Amino acid sequence: MRVRVIVWREEDMYVAREVATGVTSQGKTVDEAIKNLQEALELYLEEAPEALEKLEQLNQGIVGVLEVEAKAPKAVRA
Repeated sequence: MRVRVIVWREEDMYVAREVATGVTSQGKTVDEAIKNLQEALELYLEEAPEALEKLEQLNQGIVGVLEVEAKAPKAVRA
């Protein structure tokens, strides 16, 4: 099964999160973070097999990843 994953850097680690379930892991490299996420997701699905169907449905509906710019509010001055 293919899933959608978001990867970002936090300090000296990379964090990988599967979009539909929120299962998250980390590693010192992107590859390590993804490998750790695969293992975590497999364990999650072993413990919650009913989530597999929901996961498949949610991932089918995801079209892609978009970057959206939102203006941050101006700081309130005292």
